[in-house]
Amino acid sequence: MKAEKGNNLEKELQKMLIAIHPADPCVAETALKRWNSIAKPLHSLGKLEKDIIQIAGMTGDPNVHLDKKALLVMCADNGVVEEGVTQTGQEVTAIVAENFLTGNTSAAIMCRQAGVDLFPVDIGMVTDTKVPDVKIRYGTANFVKEPAMTRGEAVRAILTGIQIARDKKKEGYQILCIGEMGIGNTTTSSAVASVLLGKEPEELTGRGAGLDDSGLQKKIQAICTGIEKHHPRADDPVDVLAKVGGLDIAGMAGICLGGAIEHIPVMLDGFISDVAALLAVHLCPAVKDYLLISHVSKEPGAGMVLRELTAEKASDVHGMNLGMCLGEGTGAVAYLPVLELGLSVYQEMSTFAENQIEDYKDYTKENPAKDSPEKTEANIGGTPCCM
Repeated sequence: MKAEKGNNLEKELQKMLIAIHPADPCVAETALKRWNSIAKPLHSLGKLEKDIIQIAGMTGDPNVHLDKKALLVMCADNGVVEEGVTQTGQEVTAIVAENFLTGNTSAAIMCRQAGVDLFPVDIGMVTDTKVPDVKIRYGTANFVKEPAMTRGEAVRAILTGIQIARDKKKEGYQILCIGEMGIGNTTTSSAVASVLLGKEPEELTGRGAGLDDSGLQKKIQAICTGIEKHHPRADDPVDVLAKVGGLDIAGMAGICLGGAIEHIPVMLDGFISDVAALLAVHLCPAVKDYLLISHVSKEPGAGMVLRELTAEKASDVHGMNLGMCLGEGTGAVAYLPVLELGLSVYQEMSTFAENQIEDYKDYTKENPAKDSPEKTEANIGGTPCCM
């Protein structure tokens, strides 16, 4: 019976993936022309212009609006903390999660300032709290000893994230920021990234919330042991997630997929959300079109993951570089007001023609509308994405 239910869940996920199509390049081109008509030096707002163009393509509307904004924080615990890979215990996850409800977290304070609605979600904490509950299980298992979760649980968590994104679209939200709370989740993220990128754990594993040298070595060893023990398959993202991942990663990956299904932008936060996005892109490459990068986390693996997501050189990864590594969606929320400043110029500024100024000539041949993934057999509209 369990196997049959699991197969049905995977079929449901596959149907969702088939529903994802690339962003509209014609609408993106219209947004580019609007930017190029504005009476200022061409491309002079850099990433802000590119992101607005990308949002136009995502939504299918060059009249971009970001009036209703949400931060979705996936809260979950990770059994691998048993291996001494963190400074604190799992009890901290529940404490911080409930503080989201009282507004007493960094992300909550920043959301109030930025006009963002905050939605914490319990997708897998070991403790029951007042946080809205879509719990898949009470924390993952310690992947050093056994797989973090079953394949069916991993798929359920992804589908849960998809549904959350779809619900927020129905509620009128125009952009979704993603964040997480869960002690031990830089360990799970490093493990997932290591497999999906084909890198050694030592290359992309950092100190998280301030591990000393001994703690860092325990963390790397735990990841190496988990990968060696369970042999997660890089060509099967769900297998990787189930064996060495986390429920917060699964939920955020689902939100990325749901954003693509509903043609709504998803703003990434730091390393953990970047890994969730990487997982979603491995499930369906066209998801790349619907992701916005807020900042480059100081975790060593962050740049590697973002380069995979954007196909850009290390020096060209577009995102604020503020040395942040707090999580909770703080980086995503921090970038939103900056993006909205750019949007105000796009919406309100007069054109060269209106000012009776000759248009600038574009000698750079730069075309921000073409920054999205190239059309390939893997992501042309109507072509199914494969799990």
